[in-house]
Amino acid sequence: MTKFRKEILRLVLVVLIMVAGYLVKLEPVRTILFLSAYGLVAYDILIKAIKNIINGNFLDEFFLMSVATVGAIFLGEYFEAVEVMLLFQIGELFQDRALEVSRKSIAGLVEAAPEFANVERDGAIEEVDPDEVEVGEIIIVKPGEKVPIDGKVIEGKSSVNTQNITGESVPRGIKAGDEILSGFINLDGLLKVETTRDFDDSAIMKILELIENTSDKKSSTERFITRFSRVYTPIVVISALIVALLPPLITGDPFSKWVGRALIFLVVSCPCALLVSVPLAYFSMIGALSKRGVLVKGSVVIENISKARDIVFDKTGTLTKGIFKVFAIHTDIYDEETLLRYAAYGEYFSNHPIGSSIREEFGEPIDQSKIADYQEIAGMGIRVKIDDKDVLLGNDSLMSKFQVEWKECHLVGTTVHIAIDGEYVGHIIISDEIKTDSVDTVDRLKKMGFKRLVMLTGDMERVAKDIAGRLGLTGFFASLLPEDKVKRYEEIKSEVESPVIFVGDGLNDAPALAGADVGIAMGQSGSHIAIDYSDVVLMDDKPSDIALSVFGARKTSRIVKQNIYATIIVKLVVLVMAAMGNANMQYAIFADVGVMILATLNSFRAMRAD
Repeated sequence: MTKFRKEILRLVLVVLIMVAGYLVKLEPVRTILFLSAYGLVAYDILIKAIKNIINGNFLDEFFLMSVATVGAIFLGEYFEAVEVMLLFQIGELFQDRALEVSRKSIAGLVEAAPEFANVERDGAIEEVDPDEVEVGEIIIVKPGEKVPIDGKVIEGKSSVNTQNITGESVPRGIKAGDEILSGFINLDGLLKVETTRDFDDSAIMKILELIENTSDKKSSTERFITRFSRVYTPIVVISALIVALLPPLITGDPFSKWVGRALIFLVVSCPCALLVSVPLAYFSMIGALSKRGVLVKGSVVIENISKARDIVFDKTGTLTKGIFKVFAIHTDIYDEETLLRYAAYGEYFSNHPIGSSIREEFGEPIDQSKIADYQEIAGMGIRVKIDDKDVLLGNDSLMSKFQVEWKECHLVGTTVHIAIDGEYVGHIIISDEIKTDSVDTVDRLKKMGFKRLVMLTGDMERVAKDIAGRLGLTGFFASLLPEDKVKRYEEIKSEVESPVIFVGDGLNDAPALAGADVGIAMGQSGSHIAIDYSDVVLMDDKPSDIALSVFGARKTSRIVKQNIYATIIVKLVVLVMAAMGNANMQYAIFADVGVMILATLNSFRAMRAD
C-alpha cells in the first residue's frame, strides 16, 4: 500500500471515530472517542512540533497547529480540536499530492538518463557505464535504446524521439553526419555514433544538473516570504498571548473566552498558504516549460522574465538558422574554383557555420599538409598560410586591420573577403535563412508590450539592416566583435530599470549570456555551453519558445500575486472578526486550510505554460 493510500485510510478512520463521538452522548465515552480521533490524526504533527522545539526552530505551522488544538482540548472543545487538525492534515496531504504531480512534469527528463553504452572496442561490442566512454570512441545505438552520450552519427539512418530533450513530439529523422544528443531515443534504425563529449558534459547530464540546482535560485518573492514567516510567526504568537491575557485583566471577562479567541487567532495566522502555493506556482511552471523543451534555472529567472520589457537578440543561429550556403563568388584575378579552393583550405580548422558552408561548397578532400600558421582573429576572420602564400579570409575589419583595400558587394549577405599576399583577390557571399517562426515571435513579443527588440551581429550594416527590416525589429547594431555585443547590451541595460533579456545561440555569446539579467540560449546548437552560461535553454532552438517563456513567466507572476493578495485579505478579515468575537473555529479553518487549498489549486494553473 502506498504512503498516499495509508494517509487516506488514516483520515477516513479519524472521520468515522469523529462521527461516532458526535453521535454518542454518553460521557466519558464521547470524550474518549474524540481524544482517540485527535491522537490518531495529530500524533505526527505533535512529534514534528516537539522535534522542532528541541532543535530551536519551533515557530512554524506545526507549532501553531499544536498549540491551537491542544489549547482547544483544555477548553473542552474536543470536536473543534479534531476538526482543525483533520482539515490541516487534509491540506498537508493535498499539498504533498500537488508537489508530487508537479515533480512528475519533469520526471521524463530524469528518466531519460541513459544507464549503459554499447562501445565498439577491438571489433567487439562492450556494454559499459556511460561515464567510462571517452571522447572519440564509437558507440552503437540499437532501436529502442537511449542515446547515452552526445556525438556525431557516422553510419546508419533512423528516426529519433527527442521529446525528453527538446519537447518536440514529432520524431526527427537522423543520418550520417548529423549531431545527436544524449537522451534522444532511437526508434527504428541501427546507428553508429562517434562521441564528441564526455558523459558528464553531455546534454542529458547538463540538464539533470540544471534540474538539481533549480531550487537554489529562488525568486525575491519566495525569499521575502521565507524571511517574512520567520518574523511573522513570533509576532503572531506574541499577539495571541496578548489577546489571551490582556483583555481579561482589563475587562474582567473569563480567561476561557479570550483564550478561545487567541486559539482562533493562531489558526488563522498560520502562513502555510503562502509557504506552499508560491513555490508551487514557480515549480509547476518550470516543470510545464521543461515539457515543452524550455529549461529554466530557478524561480528567480521566471520572476525576471515576467518583469522584462526589452530584449536583445544575437542574429546567427538565433533569429536565423545559421545554416549558411555559398550564394555567389566574385573575383577579378582568379577563377571562381581557385578562389573557393583557397577559402576552403583557409576555413579547414574553423568550427563556424560560414567555414562549414565554404568547405561543403568546395566538396573535395583537403590536403592538410598545405596549411600552416593558422590563426583565428576573433570577430574578424582567419590568417593562414596555404602553399606558402599568406591568405586572409574575413570581414571588412580584417581587411582594414591588414590595410587591404576591399570591394563592397551589391548583394545582401555575409561577405567573406579574401586577400593573398596582401592583394585583394575577391569575395564570397554567404546567405543565411531566417527561421520560420522568427517574424511571428517578434510580432508576438511586441503585442506583449516589449518596447525594444534589438539585434546584435558581426555582419556588415546592410545585411543587418535587411534582416532587421524583414523581422520588424526596433533596432540593430552591426559589425560587432564578441566584446562589442557585451558593451551594447550593457548600454541598453543601463537605460532601463527592468531586466533586459539577451538571446544567443550559446556558441560565441557566452560572455553576453553570462552577464545578462536573463540569458536565453538556443540549446540544440551549443547545448553544453548554452546550459552552463544561460538562465534559460531552448532545446529545440525555436524563437517562438522565447514568447512561450515570457507568457508562462507572466502567468506565474499573476498567480503568485493572486495567492498573496487573496490570502492576506481573507486572513485579515477573519482576524478582525475573531478579535471582535464574531468568528468561531470554522472561520479559522477556512482562513487557514481552506485558503491554502484554494491557493494551491490556483497554483496548479501554472502547470500549463500556455
